Order: sequence, then C-alpha cells, then structure tokens
Amino acid sequence: MNEHNNSLPLAYSRRDLLLRAGSGFGGLALASLLAEEADAQDRKLKPEPRKAAKSVIFLYMVGGPSQMETFDPKPELERLQGQPMPKSFGSTIKSQFLTAGTPLLGSAWKFAKRGQSGIEVSDLFPHIATCADDLAVIRSCYTESFVHAPAMYQMMSGRTTMGHPSMGSWVTYGLGSASKNLPAFCVLPQPEGLPEGGSPMWDSAYLPAVHQGTILRSGSSPILHLKPPAGMSREQQRRLLDYVKEMNEQTLTPDGTDLSARIASYELAFRMQQSAPEAIDVRRETAETKTLYGLDDAKSAEFGTRCLLARRLVERGVRFVQLYSGGGPVSVQWDAHDNMLENHGKMAGMTDKPIAGLLKDLKRRGLLESTLVIWGSEFGRTPVSQNGKGRDHNPNGFTMWMAGGGVKAGTVFGATDEIGYRVVQDPVHIRDIHATILHLLGLNHRQLTFLHNGRNERLTDFAGQVIQKLV
Repeated sequence: MNEHNNSLPLAYSRRDLLLRAGSGFGGLALASLLAEEADAQDRKLKPEPRKAAKSVIFLYMVGGPSQMETFDPKPELERLQGQPMPKSFGSTIKSQFLTAGTPLLGSAWKFAKRGQSGIEVSDLFPHIATCADDLAVIRSCYTESFVHAPAMYQMMSGRTTMGHPSMGSWVTYGLGSASKNLPAFCVLPQPEGLPEGGSPMWDSAYLPAVHQGTILRSGSSPILHLKPPAGMSREQQRRLLDYVKEMNEQTLTPDGTDLSARIASYELAFRMQQSAPEAIDVRRETAETKTLYGLDDAKSAEFGTRCLLARRLVERGVRFVQLYSGGGPVSVQWDAHDNMLENHGKMAGMTDKPIAGLLKDLKRRGLLESTLVIWGSEFGRTPVSQNGKGRDHNPNGFTMWMAGGGVKAGTVFGATDEIGYRVVQDPVHIRDIHATILHLLGLNHRQLTFLHNGRNERLTDFAGQVIQKLV
C-alpha cells in the first residue's frame, strides 16, 4: 500500500477540527473519488483470482444479543436451569452484576433445524430462519473486553482503544470508491441515538480523512448541509466551487490529506445534490418490496427502511454500509440485563423481517454474491442469569453470521461449551473475522498496511487468520 509518513501538525484551528470530525461538507468527503484517484496509482493489493465481493453491509446489533437465544442452542442449559453454574465450566466473569452461585437461565425461545442445511435457529427469528441456507454461522467468536465501548472499538477497528481506523475505512482505503456520486462508506444509525462507542466506530483515524464514514440520518435531511444555498443557481455554485478549489490547490502539499479531503468533499457534495435524493428515496420501490422489508408494520418499518436504503446504496456502488440496530437509550439496545424475553422480543420484532427481506431482495436481484452481509455485535451474554430474567455481558463465546459475498452458505463453524459460556472448538478472534472479510473482498490483510508513526499499521494488527472453511 502507499506508505505515508504522517506527522501531527502542531495545532488545529477550530474549523479544521470540525472538518476532521466529519461535520458539514467535511463529512461528505469521507470516501469520495479521491480514494480511487489518489490511492490507485500506488496500490499494491491485487484481487485474488476468485470472484471477490464488491461491497459490505454490516448489520450491527448494539449491546450484545444472546447466543443462547438466537443461533447457538444449548439443551444442557435448559436441563440445568435454576442451578448454580457447575465448577467444571470455570468461573464467571468478574462483574458488579454477578455473584457466586448465580443460577443458570435457559433460553426463552425454542430452536429448530431450518432449511436443507439444518442450521438451528431459534423461534425469535422466524423470518431469518427462512434464510438459513444462505447463512454461514460462526458460533465460536471471542474478544477481550466485556465493556461496551472498548469491545465495540475492537469489533470495528481491531483494537480496544480509540484512534485506529474502522473496518469500513480500511475497506475503502484498499478498494477505493465504486461510485462517483455517493460516499464509499455510509453509516445508518438508530434514530434514537448513537452506540456507546460513538463516531470512532466509523472513524478513519490516521488513514486519509477521505475514508471516514458519512452518516445518513432519518428524516427530510439525511445528509446535513447538502442542500444548495438559498438563491444560488447551480451554475453560480459551480463557479464558486471552481474558485475555492483553485485557491485550495495553491496550498496543497503532497501529504496534505485533510485539504485533499476537503477539496473532494466539496466536489462530492455538489454531485450528491442531484444523485443522493434519488438514491435515498425508498418511495420509488414497489409495494411488494416495501412489504418484504416490513415497511407495512409499525414495529419494523424504521429498521426496514434503513435495510432497504442499504440495498439501494450498494446497488449504486457504495462499498461499505454500517447499519445499527440499537443506540441511544438502553431500552433501544440488545443489552438485556433485566429481562431477556422483553428486550430480545422487542429488538427482534424490529429487525427480523427487514433482515430476511434484505437477504431475499439481494439474492433475487443477483446482488448477494457480490455483497457480503454480516450480522454481529461486540459480545454475547452469560448463561447465568442476572436479576433472574436477564443476562450479563460475555466476551468468551458468542455468535456472528455472514451471508453472500463468497461465503460457504448453509454452514456452521466452531462451538461453545454445553452452556454457551466459552469457546471450545475452532476459536475465532475478531482479527480472524477481519482477515476473512478482507479476503472475501479480494484483499490480503497482511498487505493492507499504512505507515503511521514508523509502524506499518493494519486492521488485523499483528495476527489474524482467514477462516478457510467459510470461504
């Protein structure tokens, strides 16, 4: 990859800080054509001979869904319900919420084998269950942190601390932009608020600022500051932008990625004024498609709209879409400390039909093989109960799944112990997940590097193995 010798400037003006933080037009710069034009010349990464995925939709379930209630059935946990966790399974996570002798809690939903593959999916997801033959379920994920924000950072950037590029930024850095009129990396948050990890989950950090995610909000103005100034014609705006570009280029230096991103942001925003309204207008879809995504149901309409928008974005060349279920108040997260039945029932009611609709719609349009869909979170839940009806955080073993994009559909990889607490077969670290995602996109995670402070940084840091059995 192109190696840049980045050095921190002594200070930032208030305006520069706002631009780097992604507000206003600076936010629209994130992942425009500059990614394709500036990086393509020196890109050392060549897609592998096999057909690689072109885009990613990451369905991020904020808060940590329970593996025992979703995709990892545990009959032994049902048998032991109400009893203390046997010592043979080790000790529980040291937590302010759990004490010695806390009883085990069986699943609130029943499991059944689905499709020709026989993948077991719980009754919590009746619609996703119909897509079982398209899923590659990973039941042996683990991570280091049981605290939301650090675990979120690790899931999205490979590290438990802020200040490292997000997965979407690495993907656009490696592949460039496939659309001239839309950002390469888009973020669709929960309307009630952002996840606890906040904007570092889609930050470009020390990568060129052009690779930062662009937030698309719900409402009449999905992208802030996109509308042209009142009273200014498109011709007048074009002349103004040409003048601003000329002035900026006079002070542009080879390592001036911030200014380059600013120039690209103005140009991208100008093009988006015409293309973005069409791309985000789901009213153009048929009634049948809207029903497929659950837009006719008040529970699922909002999330379904974002899933439909995600399909429209990748259809138009967006490389990476980060779509959040959960954010803001705990009542709108998968963080079921108090009542598993109530919490997961509510969150699944919002997401089950839209996610199944997304998979089916991508498949029938011929987009699933070129689009990698990922479902996951920062960690799972404990088999022991909290407050008798809920579950605490568990990073020792949890489930994710992938679909499309070249994964081996209808498969299950790895396993946790008999109560779903720890990984006991084929452990998969977050770095392995990242290495596999990049591999499916035709990128070698060991070669996708960026020189920062004298070190060749990469998404997988010092480790990571492609899960070959899923490819």
